[in-house]
Amino acid sequence: MSNAMELLRLNLSRVRIPEPTNRIYKQECCISFETPHNCSSRASRLKKSEGGLFIDMNTFLAFGKDCVGWNYEKTGNPVYLHIKQIKKQVGEDRPLKKPTLLAIGVDGGFDTHEPEFEETHNIVILPDYVTLPFPSVELPEKVRLAVDAVLMAEGAERKEQITAWTADKKQISQYAMNLEQIKNGVTVPPSGWKCSKCDKTENLWLNLTDGMILCGRRNWDGTGGNNHAIEHYKETGYPLAVKLGTITADLEGADVFSYPEDESIEDPLLAQHLGFFGIDFSSLQKTEMTTAERELDQNTNFDWNRIQESGKEVEPLYGPGYTGLINLGNSCYMASTMQVVFSTRSFCARYYLNQDLRKAFETAPADPTVDLNMQLTKLAHGLLSGRYSIPAIQKDDIANDATSISKAKQEGIPPRMFKAVIAASHPEFSTMRQQDALEFFLHFLEQVERVNAGNPALDPSQSFKFGIEERISCPSGKVAYNRRVDYILSLNIPLEQATNKEQLEAFAKLKEEKTSEGKEVSSDEIVRPRVPLVACLANYSAPEEVHDFYSTALKAKTTAIKTAGLISFPDYLVLHMRKFVMEAGWVPKKLDVYIDVPNIIDISHMRSKGLQPGEELLPDAVAEDEGSQRLMANEDIVCQLVSMGFNQLHCQKAAINTSNVGVEEAMNWLLSHMDDPDIDAPISQGSKNDDDIFVDASKVDTLLSFGFQEEIARKALKASGGDIEKATDWIFSHPTASTSADMDSMSTSPPGVDAALADGGGRYRLIGIVSHIGTSTLCGHYVAHIYKEGRWVIFNDDKVGVSVDPPKDMGYLYFFERLDD
Repeated sequence: MSNAMELLRLNLSRVRIPEPTNRIYKQECCISFETPHNCSSRASRLKKSEGGLFIDMNTFLAFGKDCVGWNYEKTGNPVYLHIKQIKKQVGEDRPLKKPTLLAIGVDGGFDTHEPEFEETHNIVILPDYVTLPFPSVELPEKVRLAVDAVLMAEGAERKEQITAWTADKKQISQYAMNLEQIKNGVTVPPSGWKCSKCDKTENLWLNLTDGMILCGRRNWDGTGGNNHAIEHYKETGYPLAVKLGTITADLEGADVFSYPEDESIEDPLLAQHLGFFGIDFSSLQKTEMTTAERELDQNTNFDWNRIQESGKEVEPLYGPGYTGLINLGNSCYMASTMQVVFSTRSFCARYYLNQDLRKAFETAPADPTVDLNMQLTKLAHGLLSGRYSIPAIQKDDIANDATSISKAKQEGIPPRMFKAVIAASHPEFSTMRQQDALEFFLHFLEQVERVNAGNPALDPSQSFKFGIEERISCPSGKVAYNRRVDYILSLNIPLEQATNKEQLEAFAKLKEEKTSEGKEVSSDEIVRPRVPLVACLANYSAPEEVHDFYSTALKAKTTAIKTAGLISFPDYLVLHMRKFVMEAGWVPKKLDVYIDVPNIIDISHMRSKGLQPGEELLPDAVAEDEGSQRLMANEDIVCQLVSMGFNQLHCQKAAINTSNVGVEEAMNWLLSHMDDPDIDAPISQGSKNDDDIFVDASKVDTLLSFGFQEEIARKALKASGGDIEKATDWIFSHPTASTSADMDSMSTSPPGVDAALADGGGRYRLIGIVSHIGTSTLCGHYVAHIYKEGRWVIFNDDKVGVSVDPPKDMGYLYFFERLDD
């Protein structure tokens, strides 16, 4: 003991007392997925081996037993706090309650069943692992203060993880506080309600302005109402309605909807507004589900059950490549995507087969938790080694372990550090909200390409990269070729190509009959369109008319024909099904459709042929053309602004810089640029400089979410004065505006000449599916199905098992691997 204490005193200079700003890791190894309570194999668990975490008392990084020696060799830091946890015994499992809230870790949400542990602490001095107990009054004061600070601090892992996720809290409506209520003598009875315009007696909404009781919106499957409540709003403009049957003595549970704000809201004066129509809410009973509850109920029924294979006896799988990922709270979009990514040979080789943990740690910066290469290697070894893919031992019942393993589920690994690194450069992924798996996949590949820029040969993201060529033919007989690169092939779904049209027609008649009788269609009776994947691929390559195309040969706008093809076939082809479309008013809608996807596809016919003999390229635009199209200020806009008291010159500039979209846009520009140093400078005789036009970043993001490139999105917004709808029209009207830093926008080169792009035959085999449950990509749940070792496997967060009925027709992203010729 005295020798150990003396050794500790000799190394006191390597002990630091943490400051409030220091990040302290004490829940997970920064190189592996070891924690204070787990061990890396079943054998070590049965032998009750040391395990635990070792906290470097100089850097406050945590290391497992296998990795702490590497840190000592790299840094020379010898003093560590060893934390070991032992799971507490718990009583019998409580029966699971049905969730009433789409949330995790909160009352009414999904139970997380987090275990409790007892902790033991020791001071360990490397390299000989000399151990001193803690707490002990014999320890130097500096050590006691440092350890106490570490133990009391909130772990960095915990700070970065919010276990509870819920839908956004309802906001107070701007219409609630000054809501007009009409004295028309309406008194609402406590029961017996019926729609004023039809025979519906369910899904009824009371308009809080005039007391009209009307049915709600009609659902895609014929259920719900007949849209009378929203039609009444469109006719009258009366903004707020409350759903009858959701009103009880607890008014917070009432479902109040604001039509102009298009969302459920909070009405602080709801009691007063109900009293206006003689409603005594204290005696009312709940008889209807709220909008949020109905969404939860729908999510936990058909799609949820089908995609998650609920109710089926799924055989759990363990071992290399069968490790689950713990849901950190709305992280299933990341988990499902990464499971498929690491099933590819390129990512498996780069971060697992050809790179071990020690090598990655040695080349990592001082803090390996912020290094993408290190955290990708950590994640790859966690998922692919099988080290953590073992059954969770229930109640520490070692004696009965052999008999319980066959039915036990695994614990999975939490990808906290990887999520923190990959989200550092993206404001949305750093939140705990649900995200679009497609957007995450593209962001992930961009980051991988960035960190491997110095050595492209090692870059596994290149296996997804391919070239696209668009051919535009105008009536002059001349053509233009645009080239760009992409990671995904985004496909529209041509519903008119459905193969079950007779069944759909019969279902439409059934819906009409039941609707006229005031009945709803049951889920068993619903018929969804079935569209073959080959039809989606054919639709991508089909000729498309481009209206208002400016032909440099004709020097006029005309209608051109555009076709698209691939100039290279990647090792892995990702197909994105555009199930989320924009309706009128830019309202997103999810297509409820099945895609018939074969196991093998052949896209050889989609290869672009490039400039053909006898074809002549459209001439480049000349300076005279640009000058003749110079934008002039719209006099009506200028006159209206001048009448408001603004300077004539300033008004002209405002109109020009917003492309004469309108008075409001021009005035907004004017108010934002009043203090510009050149605001009084004469207007240039040339066309306005695009670099001087401000572009709203949020509008750029909106166009990016539609699948457009950033450079094109910015050009379009500049050309349309910031109007998203007009910007979209501009993009479709100017297909030749598409440019890429990677490839020439006008090219006579034959396809496939870019050596950086992988290429091969056009036959592919389906290896992975990412499916989505929910009404929007920003809510709901994602699940992955992967073809491994001759069978389909479901990866549903930390649950991994043999897939009984893979939902191949319900995918959002499809991953195909190119077959060797």
